Amino acid sequence: MSTLLHAEENPIPLSALQHAVYCLRQAALIHIERLWAENRFTAEGDVLHAVADKGGSRKTRGARRVLSLPLASRRLNLTGVADLVEFHPTPQGEVPYPVEYKRGKPKLHRADEVQLCAQALCLEEMTGTNVPEGALFYAQTKRRVVVPFDDNLRALTEQVVTELSLVFDTRQTPAPTLHKSRCRACSLMELCRPETFARPVRKWRDRMLDLVLGVE
Repeated sequence: MSTLLHAEENPIPLSALQHAVYCLRQAALIHIERLWAENRFTAEGDVLHAVADKGGSRKTRGARRVLSLPLASRRLNLTGVADLVEFHPTPQGEVPYPVEYKRGKPKLHRADEVQLCAQALCLEEMTGTNVPEGALFYAQTKRRVVVPFDDNLRALTEQVVTELSLVFDTRQTPAPTLHKSRCRACSLMELCRPETFARPVRKWRDRMLDLVLGVE
């Protein structure tokens, strides 16, 4: 049995993988502590996904397109919804092609790619068909970026699933990311308070006591 398989009653949302790559602490705050805060970036993302959330199916240029398709992987204990999955016809049958909508433009980290690859792993398990690639559509550039699901990306995706599974199992929120630029762009900055976490606990406690007691 795969070490990635664990309790079915506590599946990992596909969206949590993107958060985990960006910052494992962010993923825990959102999906375990149930904390959330909106900023301009999250609001823009909500508007972009509103179209895909309507669901439905149609054919375009020979491909069958399904919006808001539910996905799951028993092996990886994942569940979620794909923005769009195109089923491309081939002589061997239809081949799934996941497409994820994102605000902004392509990023330096691989959070979006990992989330998309996880969708492909779900589709492979659900359909029994190899999914070699998918695409990320960025609203700012209005272009698709093709993402090949090579061995390195698949390994990274399963590694992130393993790390996030441990967080879900232990219910322990990790330390903040070391990438300070990500903290500045995070909508949970005020709830996370990474600057206080980084200080020695005793020093922080003493300073708080001094402030409460009015000690100069």
